[in-house]
Amino acid sequence: MSKLSIRNVEKTFPGRNSTAPTRALVPTSLEVADNDFITILGPSGCGKSTLLRIVAGLETPTAGEVLLEGKAVSGPGPDRGMVFQSYTLFPWLTVRDNVCFGLRERGLPRAEQLAIADRFLAQVGLKGFENHHPAQLSGGMQQRTALARALANDPKMLLLDEPFGALDHQTRELMQELLLGIWEADRKTVMFVTHDIDEAIFMASRVVVMSARPGRIKCDIPIELPHPRSYKVKTTPEFAAYKERLTEEIRVETIKAVTMER
Repeated sequence: MSKLSIRNVEKTFPGRNSTAPTRALVPTSLEVADNDFITILGPSGCGKSTLLRIVAGLETPTAGEVLLEGKAVSGPGPDRGMVFQSYTLFPWLTVRDNVCFGLRERGLPRAEQLAIADRFLAQVGLKGFENHHPAQLSGGMQQRTALARALANDPKMLLLDEPFGALDHQTRELMQELLLGIWEADRKTVMFVTHDIDEAIFMASRVVVMSARPGRIKCDIPIELPHPRSYKVKTTPEFAAYKERLTEEIRVETIKAVTMER
């Protein structure tokens, strides 16, 4: 059994103020194995974030179904940890209490909450910042806090929607290495939406390319680069070959998307 099954999922958003409905996704199916790291690429507006939000239970599909370990997804749940592009931390809570939030909601004893939070904060390099508030942190540190919060709940899947998109280039690359290192150690099942082709290749065990809107899966490419991966893999001929293929796939779909907007 796959860890996650996306079966003929469609999504149409209703029109507003006399505008026509928008078909975001046409029948889309995808099987995600346990411990897979799937990155999803596609032009803007292709429905990749919509698909991720359906898996998270934050959107309801118009048709089709999503199964996690054989059980239908009908709403958000602690079995899926979500990290957004924006810094979705509670500004009035400390870093430690932000990470403890989901653990507190589950009713864990305070001592256990703190032990778990401190372990994951150390894992993402935030030891010593436990009592800071989000406003005292850089963007990269805020995203590390959000990642620690998602991991602390021990979800079956980690879902990330452009989590490093707002970061500067150097911080973004460090965050890629951090997340990939955590995945290599813990082997969570991951779905990761990105616009960045290099990021998609570097992180993934499979890159899924989506078509221009209405979105569908155009191709599903296994990334057969060895682990553990370091940034140096980006200079190899094998990496360059993946980048050449994916650049062409995305270019074709981006041209279609721009043409449809005219």
